[in-house]
Amino acid sequence: MGILNFLSANCKSCYKCLRACPVKAIRFKDEQAQIDEDRCIGCGTCFYTCPQNARNIKSDIDLVKEAIKEGRDVVVSIAPSFPAEFHEINPFKVPAALKKLGIKYVEETAFGAEIVSNLYSNYIKSSSEDVYITTACPSVNLFIQKYFPSITKFMLPFVSPMIAHSRVIRKKYNNPFVVFIGPCIGKKLEKEDFQTEDAIDAVLTFDEMTHWLKEEEIDFNSLEPESFDTDASLRGKIFPFSGGILKGLKNQDCMNEYEIISVDGEEMCRDTFTSIENGELKKVIVEANFCKGGCIGGPCLRNNQGIFTKKLEVKDYAKDAVYEISDKKIFDIDFTKYYFDRSLKPLNPSEEDIKNILSSMGKFSEKDELNCGVCGYNTCKEKAMAIYAGMAEPSMCLKYMRDKAESMSNITIENSLNGIIMIDEDTMIKEFNPAAEMIFNCKFEDVKDNPISLFMEPEDFYHVLDTKENILNKKVILKDQNKVIVENLIYIEKQKMVLTILQDVTEVERGKEKLKEVKMETLDAAQKVIEKQMTTAQEIASLLGETTAETKVILTKLKNIALSEDDI
Repeated sequence: MGILNFLSANCKSCYKCLRACPVKAIRFKDEQAQIDEDRCIGCGTCFYTCPQNARNIKSDIDLVKEAIKEGRDVVVSIAPSFPAEFHEINPFKVPAALKKLGIKYVEETAFGAEIVSNLYSNYIKSSSEDVYITTACPSVNLFIQKYFPSITKFMLPFVSPMIAHSRVIRKKYNNPFVVFIGPCIGKKLEKEDFQTEDAIDAVLTFDEMTHWLKEEEIDFNSLEPESFDTDASLRGKIFPFSGGILKGLKNQDCMNEYEIISVDGEEMCRDTFTSIENGELKKVIVEANFCKGGCIGGPCLRNNQGIFTKKLEVKDYAKDAVYEISDKKIFDIDFTKYYFDRSLKPLNPSEEDIKNILSSMGKFSEKDELNCGVCGYNTCKEKAMAIYAGMAEPSMCLKYMRDKAESMSNITIENSLNGIIMIDEDTMIKEFNPAAEMIFNCKFEDVKDNPISLFMEPEDFYHVLDTKENILNKKVILKDQNKVIVENLIYIEKQKMVLTILQDVTEVERGKEKLKEVKMETLDAAQKVIEKQMTTAQEIASLLGETTAETKVILTKLKNIALSEDDI
């Protein structure tokens, strides 16, 4: 598994994640959603729109626990949006709770945000580009590099506040284990970047932090407030909401000739970057956040209050902070980062390839292309391109699968040798296949929405509807049709209907009767033969009896003669 993915058992192929994904970075294989990290920008949109909560994010909690167990100095850099996350408690109970877990030091990422703000200011003063784009948001950075690579030259060449602060922490403490905690999934991807992978050891979301605290049964209410180990400035603390990054630059002389634009959310970012790509925007400094409202709209922020309410939570916490903290020692550290063209190699399928793929989805002409977007792609051709790229499957087309299912179902029902009738809870006929038409010698259109009692006694249907018990293999005589059928009445719970399957066994029954007649005739003939044989036997026996008697008389006479001759 990569850093981000979906749980196999939970994915229901609803395609909601794909419809929500701004860059279509979700691959479907065997009806299972998978995140393609080459395309992904880590915005987390797919995760918080998944109705099955099937998200699976690689967790670094075990790494942090192991570091604590080994006795390492674990240092947390917590994102400046944390007051919006833990809005129901005193913000200074957060460092106290983390230290209960075994964290050695707790600092605010806002410290790194001020560093980045100063770097932006100094760079803009010393250069003369027409356009500058901030680089604090990891999802914006990936979005530009992967999908608007021509404008990477306008990206301010510096690390994010998370990386900047992490590098300061590494200078400040002896061999620390550095952990970032925030609302952003994209930070997990940023941690793996080859230019910054040495800066930070683990990234946790607010979700993971809260889960860990519950696991250890740490209750905020039982804790005393505790200060952070390093102060952060107002400039850094207002970074998490839209407009906060460049708020401190508006009054500087170098900004006078530039229009400062703050954009948030995928639509505004895409529109703005397209305008820059087309050369429509000049002399602008663009502060871009992929989440609506900035970081306080991050996907792992559990606070469900409105953006403005969360903004007030952060501002209320930051109101007593000093505007700026200057520590020149931090500028000995290299905070540079370069941005590249990371776009995927374009695919060039032939028209024939696309035509064949469309045909596989039942799209044989333009009128078949509904472009409904249910599958997650805006057009059928866009979907065909995704199939060509191995990102989608033909079965993702709802109309195609419905037509296919209906076609197979219709073929089965229409060609069944058994009569199939659907009866509603009022015993009205709703479906009637050709075999049923043959049995009852009528047309469906003539009997639709009429009671089944027109053809059959309704008692069995009432019994099934009342008891929800099926009746199987019951022989019924249809007197009006002069037919014998075997009925199967099956109750369909969801539809509250009775599926009726009728097998016409009239010919079989007639065959049985004919066979019975033949058997009876055979038995009668056999009985007559037996009786005749008995008579003959009796006659033979009678004749044999008379002959024997006569013989006996003659032999007796011969014997007597013989005896009389001996006496002479």
